[in-house]
Amino acid sequence: MKTKIILITLVSILVLSCKQKAQVLGWPNQVKVYTDSAEFVLTSNDHQKWSKDGIEVIFSKSKDIINVDLSSPSKNIKNIKIKWVMQQIDSSLYMGDHWERSYGDLSWQKLSSTSTMPWYFMSFDGNVSMGYGVMTGCHSFASWNVAKDSLILNLDTRNGTNGVELATRILRAAEIVCYSGKTGEDTFTSAVNFCKLMSPHPRLPKQPVYGINDWYFAYGNNSASLIMKTVNLMSPLAKDNNNRPFCVIDDGWIKKDADLDYNWSSNYAVSNPTTFGDMAALASKIKNAGMRPGLWTRPLCASPNEKVDNILSRTRGSKYPILDPTIPANMDKIRNYFKLYQKWGYEMVKHDYTTYDILGKWGFEMIRDGDITSGDWSFSDKSKTTAEVLLDLYRNIRQASGDMYLIGCNTVGHLAAGIFELQRIGDDTSGKEWARTLKMGVNTLAFRACQHNTFFAADGDCVGLTTDIPWQLNKQWLQLLAESGTPLFISAQPQALGTEQKAYIEKCFSIAAKSSKVGQPLDWMRTKTPSKWLLQGKEVQFEWGK
Repeated sequence: MKTKIILITLVSILVLSCKQKAQVLGWPNQVKVYTDSAEFVLTSNDHQKWSKDGIEVIFSKSKDIINVDLSSPSKNIKNIKIKWVMQQIDSSLYMGDHWERSYGDLSWQKLSSTSTMPWYFMSFDGNVSMGYGVMTGCHSFASWNVAKDSLILNLDTRNGTNGVELATRILRAAEIVCYSGKTGEDTFTSAVNFCKLMSPHPRLPKQPVYGINDWYFAYGNNSASLIMKTVNLMSPLAKDNNNRPFCVIDDGWIKKDADLDYNWSSNYAVSNPTTFGDMAALASKIKNAGMRPGLWTRPLCASPNEKVDNILSRTRGSKYPILDPTIPANMDKIRNYFKLYQKWGYEMVKHDYTTYDILGKWGFEMIRDGDITSGDWSFSDKSKTTAEVLLDLYRNIRQASGDMYLIGCNTVGHLAAGIFELQRIGDDTSGKEWARTLKMGVNTLAFRACQHNTFFAADGDCVGLTTDIPWQLNKQWLQLLAESGTPLFISAQPQALGTEQKAYIEKCFSIAAKSSKVGQPLDWMRTKTPSKWLLQGKEVQFEWGK
């Protein structure tokens, strides 16, 4: 009997050991490289240095990071496909991320070899959480595929849709990291710890960010007078004088089809003269009314008078031409926008559309199509990967913005971490349809809250407080944002602000103005829209409705 017990124990230990060992990444078992016209199956004697026909992919370790370096002096490389032989546990669940914003579709799922998981993913076998990903600031677009017997990392090194022209340059294509949770550690805590591992140096706001935004009741039909009306209504509801709220002026202030080659000393610049006028004066009025001024912008839009050579090749001849950010004169122009906003007195800029403007797709289309972009195009500078081009754009915007806070919207969060203080982590909520807020807002916050204060301050988007959405539903969304410790922005239609709403907003502003532990979705492994949360140290049950 004793012998039988010992044997069973030894077998159990061996099985557990094999299970854990199978989940730790060592050197890969196969490496393939794709050029514009061919596939190359690389060979290796030691599984560290892989090569064929002048192409080399070299793996090295620094602490717990696996570095992936690419050298290809004569061939333009589009993709590196790295495979590890790794048996998966049938009962495991997997959670991936999105390329840029999420679209209400994140969840824990069973194994699917066809599911592409951008940047990183978590797995849970019922006992231990594991994380596989690349460090933020990656020089390629990295994604993962899991099959029953393998794990594959795809590194998209294209320049547009064509292979990057490295010449003699060695590309650090990715830095791979893994995380192993402790036995009994809850999956959300594991996800937070893994995000900290991938993003060791986030750039965070000095204080929690909260305030107002006009988009979800004005939808672009805004004006200086409407902005000041909402500021005067909402500013008195914020009682914390040590951390004042922001007022972010959203799309609508810019004159359509304006010539962007304007005099940079002008306070009017491209503002709509009939509805806004002097933008510096408006910033001053917002400050005097007790809020901190912020501004929305779409920096890659080109003037109708722009030279064809300065236009991104993919958008030449389009109704909406886009500046090619690899052209130095264009980058100078983009930097000048942000310098001007700072000169006007704005303390926050929400910059939008750069991923869509460059790649021509929204994140959900990238997942659906299995490709981040399409067609046949390249940047003017063909020596950098698309990921590097975006990183250069982000860093130039950062440098030009000085002390202004930056919110990236439709930016790639895995590249923006450490550069922008805030990131809009999901697609638009709504001031018209509750179902959209439930889908985009609650799902986004649940499955990306692990990125809050690990990558950046994670903005789940606004409360569209209007007469079109029942107050009892919006009140819950307002509570979740305020008590989750993440940025709180309210888009409040003046007609929807009654006594009850004002009193509750005052309460939520007070909570949002102070630092608190990030909210935890407690039922996120069972549903896409968690209703049970741990907020401010207490369990809260929401009734989301439909």
